[in-house]
Amino acid sequence: MKTRHIKKYCKLKPDAQSLLENAMQKLGLSARAYARILKLSRTIADLDSSEEIASHHISEAIQYRTLDRGVF
Repeated sequence: MKTRHIKKYCKLKPDAQSLLENAMQKLGLSARAYARILKLSRTIADLDSSEEIASHHISEAIQYRTLDRGVF
């Protein structure tokens, strides 16, 4: 998924956007990590039959990301 696709298909609810921004700052994640979390969140939202990405989708994606990196 390219950047233009992320902008088109990864629509976030306001609370999800806030959660993601806070996680980025607190965990010190890169722009690449931001994009990966968004893509994973989109997949999770799709499995949940949700058009928009909600905060619980972001939370789940961050958990998977931190487990993958060993960051707690």
